[in-house]
Amino acid sequence: MAAAGAEARGAWCVPCLVSLDTLQEVCRKEKLTCKSIGITKRNLNNYEVEYLCDYKVVKDMEYYLVKWKGWPDSTNTWEPLQNLKCPLLLQQFSNDKHNYLSQVKKGKAITLNNNKALKPAIAEYIVKKAKQRIALQRWQDELNRRKNHTGMIFVENTVDLEGPPSDFYYINEYKPTPGISLVNEATFGCSCTDCFFEKCCPAEAGVLLAYNKNQQIKIPPGTPIYECNSRCQCGPDCPNRIVQKGTQYSLCIFRTSNGCGWGVKTLVKIKRMSFVMEYVGEVITSEEAERRGQLYDNKGITYLFDLDYESDEFTVDAARYGNVSHFVNHSCDPNLQVFNVFIDNLDTRLPRIALFSTRTINAGEELTFDYQMKGSGDMSSDSIDYGPAKKRVRTVCKCGAVTCRGYLN
Repeated sequence: MAAAGAEARGAWCVPCLVSLDTLQEVCRKEKLTCKSIGITKRNLNNYEVEYLCDYKVVKDMEYYLVKWKGWPDSTNTWEPLQNLKCPLLLQQFSNDKHNYLSQVKKGKAITLNNNKALKPAIAEYIVKKAKQRIALQRWQDELNRRKNHTGMIFVENTVDLEGPPSDFYYINEYKPTPGISLVNEATFGCSCTDCFFEKCCPAEAGVLLAYNKNQQIKIPPGTPIYECNSRCQCGPDCPNRIVQKGTQYSLCIFRTSNGCGWGVKTLVKIKRMSFVMEYVGEVITSEEAERRGQLYDNKGITYLFDLDYESDEFTVDAARYGNVSHFVNHSCDPNLQVFNVFIDNLDTRLPRIALFSTRTINAGEELTFDYQMKGSGDMSSDSIDYGPAKKRVRTVCKCGAVTCRGYLN
């Protein structure tokens, strides 16, 4: 609620109206004078409603308790409804109250007591929900600042009061741990003028070019992808540069309602066989993966992905460092498929992991991949979150697919 200039006592600010009486009340609570905080027609817009905390009816007049942005809770003031022209905040307040009541006694809880005020439990929930909404918005802004791809990232939680993860850091590419070197410069590249018809990087590696002219993958799972690299003479519009351009779709990290924590859904339609995202994280040794895997199993989490295209020396751990793929859930009937990709780093022990759609995925649909599906295209119990270990605590699968195997590992 941004305030604007007011000519007289009782005038209001715009667009969410607040009387000058309100500003004087804020000053009184802080033991300040209007002069000491410089209230003038030019800086009334320093007062903005952050969220609404409570509700009551006094002498048939409706009042809301206002939390002022940038001011402590001690300066909260009760404002009559007629002074509040912030429809979004009012609607959110109403929705949060309704959601709370729908969770308690199936909506039969009494909302008002004899004094026509909200019960403390309801007001407490509304405040928590408002704080959560602010925290998730800040996290969403941070994710979009850190990402280096075209697609936008959104965050949504309409299920519970869970806020942003406290120990997760967004990265765009592999993060090597001490002792591991990632060589990110190719030693040679193609000189094609048209990579579709000439002997390009895939041919040099002894495989087929992975994409058709619609940027869809045409090779079977288990076949590696060799894209053009920084040494190639073809330009950025080369049809063999897909994964390196990053996620093109707007995706939403959302709180699932089936007990699977956070998940990822697409906000736009994704065509079949299209690149969706990379799986990135810390690159660790298989020995370190074994140690971490034991800890993760005890917590019931799964973030380890073996880089076992030709060997099992390294593993990607996306538990603390990762991108959107960190939040993609498992399914025994997934809509994403794993492929190994080589671009600037041609070390076959360190392929990049790309996820492609297996079918058309509609807007609003959750994205999933099979945690037991390796880049080689086969399924085994020693792929993701297993490393070299064969005896671990088994994690129950909640994917709900008809073909569900019952466990993630």
